[in-house]
Order: sequence, then structure tokens, then C-alpha cells
Amino acid sequence: MNLLANTFSVANQSGSRTHFCRLCSAPLRHTFVDLGMSPPCESFVARDRLDDMEPYYPLHAFVCEECLLVQLNEYVTPQAIFEEYAYFSSYSTSWVEHAKTYCHQIARRLQLDTQSLVVELASNDGYLLQHFIPMKIPALGIEPAANVAKVAIEKGVSTRVEFFGESYAQQLVTEGLQADLIVGNNVLAQVPDLNDFVAGMVALLKPQGVITLEFPHLEKLISQGQFDTIYHEHFSYFSLLAIEHLAKRHHLKIIDVEELSTHGGSLRVYLTHAASTWLVRESVARIRQDEINAHLDQLATYTAFASRARKVKRDLLTFLIAAKTEGKTICGYGAPGKGNTLLNYCGIGPDFLDFTVDRNPYKHGRYTPGMHIPIEPVEAIDRLKPDYILILPWNLKDEIVKQMHHVREWGAKFVVPIPGVDIVDPRGDEL
Repeated sequence: MNLLANTFSVANQSGSRTHFCRLCSAPLRHTFVDLGMSPPCESFVARDRLDDMEPYYPLHAFVCEECLLVQLNEYVTPQAIFEEYAYFSSYSTSWVEHAKTYCHQIARRLQLDTQSLVVELASNDGYLLQHFIPMKIPALGIEPAANVAKVAIEKGVSTRVEFFGESYAQQLVTEGLQADLIVGNNVLAQVPDLNDFVAGMVALLKPQGVITLEFPHLEKLISQGQFDTIYHEHFSYFSLLAIEHLAKRHHLKIIDVEELSTHGGSLRVYLTHAASTWLVRESVARIRQDEINAHLDQLATYTAFASRARKVKRDLLTFLIAAKTEGKTICGYGAPGKGNTLLNYCGIGPDFLDFTVDRNPYKHGRYTPGMHIPIEPVEAIDRLKPDYILILPWNLKDEIVKQMHHVREWGAKFVVPIPGVDIVDPRGDEL
């Protein structure tokens, strides 16, 4: 592994630590936001481990002044995070539908057929590749979490339990495998060694093959105050400007960009070998200009973000304190990674939320990391009938409000924390 490809640190003459950019190796001198100390966001706590010590690490994001990559230092290894993972993509109905739509669209666009090969990196539980099976398009998933990959295999999705990088890509090529399409949905952020990962995609991709990468758009994170999408499992946060630096470094070209509504606002970037015959669509220049208009090419835009996070924290706590003072009962909906960043940064524990619920049975009977809020099945809301339901996966607000519309029967309201505190009454519009 090339040390300069990662964020790393060395002691300077004053004894403090200097971090370096995982993409371009420039010194990291500028704070994007410091969310204090926090446990890894997917480290849910079993009941019999509540008295054990939990590891906390700095949740301090920097911005590189050279390539504009926003990033965390690597405090937790990918092996520690992903070998046994609590996130299963298929529990989000809207996300599975999003994946299905993509599969049909990309199959037509690239004219994929029985002679093609699709490879998805971090393929999770087969939520996406399962849609290629009825089309008889060969597909291979590469997923590091064995417990999640097992579910994909049971669905009939060919899956290998591996961490992807250049070495493993070369192994696949030696086996005679090269991809017409490489899919990476919300995986690029989870890779500490960006250069090794992208070099692997370059090695695995056919000369006219296409890579599509989806990731939450940094412009939306900044403009909407989405600080809770920052957690240890996400090492990097991307704009198109930063992706252009990455592409150039690895002799790739961006041929198209799509703006998506997923995860609070994402980009889907299409890349190919720089020498391929694919033409560049106008969307690339348009979205690049949109980012420049939003001042994402200026360092001051990044260093000003911390004040947004502090305001969201104050406003949410003000609401929760007032509600509890009035004797209201409050629970959470969901136990996502972003929710655990929010809870720990704001100091929201069982004194505010009696419990939270989740559709994933893996989390039932466990407790959120750090704050130790109990996680129950969704049916707990119907039994206990809280006055307010704090939606922690706020990006799924519409899906959750629709799913839980019946809570209007006892007058419950939903609370959406990002980009600011909004109260949603299922009997009508936002209050």
C-alpha cells in the first residue's frame, strides 16, 4: 500500500500532528468541521455489553487546499468496520427501487447483454445486482462484509467476499475477467486508500468500459448543513471538482454527471479511460459551473461550514428541551450512521428519546453507539404512541411519513432535523 495515497500524519517540530491529503498528499491545514469525539457509527451495542468501554475517535474533517477533497483521518480500519456490518441496503424500499431503475437504464445505454460483465464494488446484500439476473446480464458483486454477502448469495447474486483494490483487480484480470460496467454506489467515501481503489477500477475496466460512481454531493452537504453525514466509516466527501482531480490522476475522463435526490442530494458520475472514444456530455461543464457558482472552488466556503453545524445543534436541542419540559414523549425512527453522528454530537440520549425503531432486525435489542438509546422494531411506535417521532434518516422522510401515516390517529408529529428543525404533521403540511 502506498502510504502517500492515504491521509496520514507525522509529528512536526512543535510536537503536534500534521495530516496529509489521501488523494494528492498536500498538507491538511484547514478544518471543515470538528464534531468532537464519537464512536464508530455502526458499532451498535448489545445489552450485555452496555457497561463495556466504547472506543471514541475524533470526528474532525479537513479540507485539502490543493484538490478540495474533504476528508477524515483513518482512525478505524475498513477491516474493523466492514467485516461484520449492520447495514443492509434492501431495508430501504426506495433505495431498491432506485437501483432497479438504474439497472434498466444503464443496460439500455451501454447495450449490455449476455456477453457483458457488470461488477459492483461494495455490493452489499445484492440490492442492485439482483435486477440484472432477469435480464441475463452476467454480474459479480465484491463485498467485504461476509454477513451481508451471504444474503446476496442466497438471492442468487454471484458475490466474492473481498476488499477491492489494485491487487485484487489484477487477480480478477488474471482469471480472464474484465468489466463493461463497474458500479460503485456510496462506496468511494468508504475507501481510505483512494488511489489504490481507483487504480483497481482502471485495471479491471475494459478499454471502452464505463464506471459509474454515486456519492452524496458535497455541495448539498454544505448548503443544507448535512453535517451528520460525516462519520468514521466515510473517509472522504466529494464534489465534482475533487472527482476531476481524482480522474486526471488516474488517466480517466468524466463523460457525464447526473444529479440525484438520494441521500439528501447525490451525484452519479460516469467515467471511462481517457483514451476511450466516449464523448463528454454538456452536463459535466454545467455542474462544474454550478459548483463554481456555489464557491466550491474557494477555501473560505469550506472553512465557514462549522457554524452551520453548531446552529443545527442549538436549534434541535432547543426544540427537544421545550418538548420534554411540556411532558411530551419522543422516540426516533431509524438507527442509521448519520443518526448516530447527530445523536452523539448533540448529546441526545434516552433522556430525550425513549427509544428508536428500525426495520433491520439485526439492530433490534441493541443500543445506539455512545448514547445507548434502545432500538426496537417499528411496531413499538404503535404500542407506545409517542407525541413526536424524530426521523434520523431524514433523507427518507417522504418514505417514512407515508409508511407511518397512521400515527395521525393519536396526533403524533414527525421531527426532521436537517437542514433545520421541521415539524411534519401527517394530517396536513409541515407546521
